[in-house]
Amino acid sequence: MLPLIEQLEATLEKRIKRNLIRSLVVTSPNSVDFSSNDFLGLSRNSTLQKNYLKALSNFPQSLLGSTGSRLLDGNSSYAESLDTFLAQFHKSESALTFTSGFDANVGFFSCVPQPGDAIILDEFVHASVHDGTRSTRASIVTTFKHNDLGSLEETLTKVVEKIGSQKNMFVAVESLYSMDGDFAPIKEIVEVLKPYNAYLFVDEAHATGVYGSQGRGIVCELGLEREVFARLHTFGKALACNGAAILGPKVLRSYLINYARPLIYSTFLPHSSLVAIRCSYEFMSGEIGDQLRKNLRELIRKFRTSIKLPDDTLLPSESAIQGVVIPGNENAVKLSQAIQKAGYNVKPIRSPTVPVGKERLRICIHADNTEEEILGLANIIQSYFRDHVYDKNKDSNVIRGINSTKKQVTIPTSKL
Repeated sequence: MLPLIEQLEATLEKRIKRNLIRSLVVTSPNSVDFSSNDFLGLSRNSTLQKNYLKALSNFPQSLLGSTGSRLLDGNSSYAESLDTFLAQFHKSESALTFTSGFDANVGFFSCVPQPGDAIILDEFVHASVHDGTRSTRASIVTTFKHNDLGSLEETLTKVVEKIGSQKNMFVAVESLYSMDGDFAPIKEIVEVLKPYNAYLFVDEAHATGVYGSQGRGIVCELGLEREVFARLHTFGKALACNGAAILGPKVLRSYLINYARPLIYSTFLPHSSLVAIRCSYEFMSGEIGDQLRKNLRELIRKFRTSIKLPDDTLLPSESAIQGVVIPGNENAVKLSQAIQKAGYNVKPIRSPTVPVGKERLRICIHADNTEEEILGLANIIQSYFRDHVYDKNKDSNVIRGINSTKKQVTIPTSKL
């Protein structure tokens, strides 16, 4: 048997050969951001930064860290008031802040479903939900086809046959999906679930701050607050902070405090993070936030009407998340490199994060991008697809260039 270090090296070498190796990179500060989840551009907003520093100065004696978990010394009157504010803002009975959306999802799905219950996931729901179900006490964990109401109902029927009508069923979806940028048909899902008395969990991570009145999210926009058992709102995307909160009935909050291990055993957010969350909420829910959301909608339309690509290449998304499909991990990387060389920060998304054959560029549009930047990015992508095509009858990882005589020639990686 190989020593551990050699085993690790061998495993990494397999990933390198499949062009799937991951590494930490530092993005050039001079590149144009079309990659981050900072949809409203708040991380770069100087007015918000001033508001935040002013708010911090009102607490000159605050600790640098939280000093413990919320159940020990990490809690505070400010944290409690933040939970109350979040519940009221999002029109929920209660809210409970966690250190991250990942922790919140793992905490919920690992402890809330009871023995004998079932969890039904949209197949594209976030990895943190899947990780939560790995330590769940539920008897059944299964999936239904993405945004497919017929598949959902069929799955519900099969699950009821197995667990009976006395056990609980939890259905988990995202209001806005992070890879395809499409929306869940939440209103229709609610109707499908009614005969089954199933509990709906909606992850609003990518919708928080962007959709709904004052950025309350899609559930609030649809007026379905009472139809959804629990919601997750994260602060690390459009709000440019960190942390997350689960919203739901008061008894859910108490139950999570007692049984959600990521909450119980994690050091809580420091006071500075809690202040940042409150400042971002106040900022994005005001007139400036309304203007940023309007800017974002206009830039999304600009991008989609400006870029012309082959059929089935640009995903049909109306959100800030735009996907350009370019099958093959190597192909996605090469196109990303060409775009980054032109000064735009766009990352490739490869399998297994997305299905094989659906590798893509994930483009995130921000409220503070300019029309010039939008058009520049669109032109770079269009030019690449104009000069490069795929020989679909051969290996999908082979990109071939087209010259003026249409003769196909292989383009060296070093030239991309």
